[in-house]
Amino acid sequence: MSSYRQLFYHLVFHTKGAEKTINDLHCKEVYNYIWGIVKNKNSKLFQINGVEDHIHMLVDIHPTFSVSDFVRDVKSFSSGWIKQSGHFPIFKGWAEGYGIFAVSYKEKDMIIGYIKKQKEHHRNMTFEEEYRKLLSEQGIIIDEKFFLK
Repeated sequence: MSSYRQLFYHLVFHTKGAEKTINDLHCKEVYNYIWGIVKNKNSKLFQINGVEDHIHMLVDIHPTFSVSDFVRDVKSFSSGWIKQSGHFPIFKGWAEGYGIFAVSYKEKDMIIGYIKKQKEHHRNMTFEEEYRKLLSEQGIIIDEKFFLK
């Protein structure tokens, strides 16, 4: 008997203090490095993009990994690479938390489009505004003690 699954996640994480430390000149190198991490975890990255202070991903995480372990590894390995690359001199690391939201197959293309248009989207909205909106749309109550820490 075969097992079937389709688990899409919209993952959002930001820099420490939501500081603008991922410069546009080298951001694609960060995305490519993260793509490699995802691939090495037998998972599939459908889209990645962001702006100077955060990253969005649409990913299918292989079931042998817990979501928290997967996110921890992506953030940890990419943070190490970013710091060693020399391209991001003011990058201090990723913030401790993250947002991850289940996405249905029917929503997949819409989320991919949303992630692709991050630079355009953030001409009119800050990361804080966007993140609050995403959390609210998911019915998540924000604990202000920890928000953007």
